[in-house]
Amino acid sequence: MSTYTSKIPSILGRVRQLEDLPQAIVAFGRDYPAGHLIERHSHLRAQLIYASSGIMRVDTPQGIWVVPPMRGIWVPPLVPHEIRANSTVRLRTLLLREDVEAGLPRECCVIEVSPLLRELILRMITLGEAQPPVMPSPHLVSLILSEIHEIGALPLYIPMPENIRIRRICERILQNPSDMRSSAEWGANVGASARTLERLFQKETGISFGSWRRQARLLAAMTQLAAGTPVANVAIDLGYESPSAFTAMFKRVLGHPPSQYCQHPAL
Repeated sequence: MSTYTSKIPSILGRVRQLEDLPQAIVAFGRDYPAGHLIERHSHLRAQLIYASSGIMRVDTPQGIWVVPPMRGIWVPPLVPHEIRANSTVRLRTLLLREDVEAGLPRECCVIEVSPLLRELILRMITLGEAQPPVMPSPHLVSLILSEIHEIGALPLYIPMPENIRIRRICERILQNPSDMRSSAEWGANVGASARTLERLFQKETGISFGSWRRQARLLAAMTQLAAGTPVANVAIDLGYESPSAFTAMFKRVLGHPPSQYCQHPAL
């Protein structure tokens, strides 16, 4: 896939201007082609980055998040991040002033975007694009904050280790999630015993090697599903024994089958 890069001064200049406005919440929307990369940057305000259609990958120093349609990623102020469009993406962002962030997450997380929050985001985009821009009402701001407070985080995160040997393994698995080599085989590849590898994975990521790999396969599956790949093909590509085994894993983690995953209207 070709990569198109957004240079910070040219693409994010508008967002910088929005952050300087007095409103408690401001909104920004833009569409990006598949493969587009917004280079690493940070903001003074907290962000809710939302994919109304398409799927994004958001990288921070702490890990990788995959953000599919009707989900959003919460990014606290000053957290460096880059955004890659894994497919054609309609990106919609809310930027929240520091004094209205009380009680909201202090770390990055993916959240479900409810139908109500979706409509509130649409309203904010409409107000911001009006000429001249229209100030959102206190009631609208209050509703948005209430919805964000009510929504829990989703398990769509891959923690990335700092240890060079472990990170090398992680990067190779991300490139090929169907690689089912055992911890002993991977350990031999980087000069570590299976026991050492398992210990380092737990220390560096907070989860076991097997759990990390399952999470990487799940996020790879979501990318393929968002691109329209049939469920059976995704299961085979990622090394599952059968489509039913893949569907069971997917439903266990996310609460619904993969066949329903991307059936959402665009904003």
